[in-house]
Amino acid sequence: MPRPGSFVGDLLDVLENREFRRLYVTRLLAQAADGITTVALTSYVFFSPQREATAAEVAAAFATTLLPYSLAGPFAGVLLDRWRRQRILVVASLLKAALVAALAGMVAADYAGAGFFGVGLAVLSVNRFFLAALSAALPHVVPGRELVMANSVSTTSGTASSLIGGGVAFFLRSLLGTGPAAEAAVLLGSALVSLTAAHAATRIPRDELGPDGSAAPPVRDALSVVTRGMLDGAAHLVACRPAARALAAIAGHRLVYGVWTVATLLVYRNTLHDPRDTNAALAGLAQVVAASGVGYALAAALTPEATLRIRKSAWIVVLLGLAAGTQATATTLPVAHPVEVGTALLLGVSAQGIKICVDTIVQESVGDDYRGRVFSLYDTIFNVTFVGAAVVAALLVPSSGHSPALGWTLATAYAACTAAYLTVTGRAPHPAEGRVAIARG
Repeated sequence: MPRPGSFVGDLLDVLENREFRRLYVTRLLAQAADGITTVALTSYVFFSPQREATAAEVAAAFATTLLPYSLAGPFAGVLLDRWRRQRILVVASLLKAALVAALAGMVAADYAGAGFFGVGLAVLSVNRFFLAALSAALPHVVPGRELVMANSVSTTSGTASSLIGGGVAFFLRSLLGTGPAAEAAVLLGSALVSLTAAHAATRIPRDELGPDGSAAPPVRDALSVVTRGMLDGAAHLVACRPAARALAAIAGHRLVYGVWTVATLLVYRNTLHDPRDTNAALAGLAQVVAASGVGYALAAALTPEATLRIRKSAWIVVLLGLAAGTQATATTLPVAHPVEVGTALLLGVSAQGIKICVDTIVQESVGDDYRGRVFSLYDTIFNVTFVGAAVVAALLVPSSGHSPALGWTLATAYAACTAAYLTVTGRAPHPAEGRVAIARG
């Protein structure tokens, strides 16, 4: 019998499933490695005393690392629907370990040229492919009635694991000191964790994660299959209105949230601390990230309970409204560390709750034969909107990271997303957007 509603209860429920446990451990290890890598690279690129940070430079870094893979993402989805997803998890983890080790060598040599960003792009590309495979595989290891719980537990635990990995990176930096050699050593630690993720994935049976009844095409037909599959996936998404509406909602949210992310990074880099005191700035930003993690955990606890009582689409509307209210309130307050932390917590609740609902709507409304392609399109939308946010930030966000006009613009944009999604889902509700049909004991 399912346990009383709580994150811990949901976790214990889904962990009773051995197949889910194996996938879960693989995710936790992989995302811990991501957290370590993120802290090391962020410190090296944005918080080195010898480098300035402006909105344009942040936008250029995001575009360089996110945009190329984002445009290739739909092609990856075809492979997710033809290659064994278990093998993808193993090979992607091994490849990521090798690429992060290469980054460590470049950082040790204090090289941050085109090759550095190229390898960084490769790391991100492999990682996004890995995460899309995890999402496409999840319905194979939990029953449909537990998908909301499983998504809540998986995505939130993965985020928590990433934050723990970031904490490990900070601890290692405190032991090793600052500078390229220390950052390189931290990156090597991340590579080792990725190797453990690959080992964990080998314990999953080869055919456990799907796809169902698909076979890899001959090499000579690969290009046409990929192109046709990309178009088929896009057509299927357009025809699947619940999934299309959900992806439109998260795209709008992601765009606004991305601008806030760039602005917050600049607030800590250039306003709340002396630009030369990069350690203090990075420590303050780490507290903002931790507050976001607390928000993600709250979303994981609240979302399964909320979607027992109201439709998932209605909960998305509530969360978008929360983001609008949070941004408006923050704009009326002075720029200060407590305000930034509180804003991060509430926006974290909104961001993670929306993602849990969107993941579940896509999983429930898209057939397995198309799920890999649609999740890769989802991933593309997720990244492209963030790149778009960085470009918007380059135009709107001052180097200080703060202006009242910017704050009100973001609040208004959140409110517009809320109204638009409420309008389209209120007119035409769909079972995939409905309440979770699961009994609670």
